[in-house]
Amino acid sequence: MMAQLVRTARELDLPFGHREKTFNSRLAQELGKFAEQENKGEEFHLAVFRAYFADGLNIGLPSTLADIGAQVGLASEPVRDVLEKRLFKEDVDRDWTRSYQMGVTAVPTFMMDGMALTGAQPYEKLVKMVEAHGVERR
Repeated sequence: MMAQLVRTARELDLPFGHREKTFNSRLAQELGKFAEQENKGEEFHLAVFRAYFADGLNIGLPSTLADIGAQVGLASEPVRDVLEKRLFKEDVDRDWTRSYQMGVTAVPTFMMDGMALTGAQPYEKLVKMVEAHGVERR
């Protein structure tokens, strides 16, 4: 699985470093909900991706997430509240419940009309899935 991730990251020119550990991303997901609410979602998610996959940082630590939040322009006090008070826990719980109900077992999972691609996939496979469902290229 790791070899596939490395290969796909290289093909897509994504930052990807060597990691020896896996860290719990739950708090990052909760802070991500806040970042989305603050119109900083894309920047936050990219920064978390880089921190985890390229830099090998522990995104389960509130201090790491606070640093990432600051990097993307989130105010420190609301970030601290989100992390300490778990303000977006229920939102993420709903996302997880919906994912389980839909049969998602890994991230990323791409779904369209009952068809699913799981894991890091080459762009061409995603195009084939979309085109198989009648979506035309623009």
